[in-house]
Amino acid sequence: MNALLQTMLSHADPAQVPGLARFFKTGPGQYGEGDVFLGIKVPVTREVVKACWRNVTPDQLEECIASEYHEVRLAALLTLVEIFSHPAKWSDAGNCTSVQQFCIDFYLSHTDRINNWDLVDLSCYPLLGQWLLPQEDRSLLHHLARDGRTLWEQRIGIVSTMTFVRHGQLNDTFAISDMLLHHPHDLIHKAVGWLLREAGKRDREALKAFLTLRIPTMPRTMLRYAIEKFPPEERAKYLKM
Repeated sequence: MNALLQTMLSHADPAQVPGLARFFKTGPGQYGEGDVFLGIKVPVTREVVKACWRNVTPDQLEECIASEYHEVRLAALLTLVEIFSHPAKWSDAGNCTSVQQFCIDFYLSHTDRINNWDLVDLSCYPLLGQWLLPQEDRSLLHHLARDGRTLWEQRIGIVSTMTFVRHGQLNDTFAISDMLLHHPHDLIHKAVGWLLREAGKRDREALKAFLTLRIPTMPRTMLRYAIEKFPPEERAKYLKM
């Protein structure tokens, strides 16, 4: 029995479905068009994952990531994060040459199932970001941002750099932000602005230098997110530029 799947299904709350469907923009022509919800809030999903992740098998992960239900796909991704973070405690660890490599390969081979911003943001940097942190070659993220087949793969490219930012490594964030500067979608503008803001918390002058050369063509939403932590008078100056 797939305990992760069955436990998630048991927590379905139909009363929550309409609100979640609106929040994640599932209407015709919206970015989450057609997605289906069980009505489970993220804290509940995290509790289910916490109880189940050690005994989830690769086949069960496949079943969950293939689910039509948004929350079950999220549970699969959060389970991957737990396995990646605690590889020796996973019951299937003995069947994988490298548990963490398994997690990364699974993640990258299922990006078509990672199809909304929460699925991206709650999984990509604890997996891809953490995996690439000790590596010199981080071209994978640049490739996803530049050539991603979907909006969501491109968002994975920039949001995964959060791990680097938290370790004071800002170059990839600035480089990928530059790459996505003229992206047409608002969700990329918000993601880039968010990561620039986080980079600015570590090095305000580096962020200012980045912005000064790009403000004339930077999307307004991206700029607003990037300068959110600036003093009011400084924010006003940048917005006028």
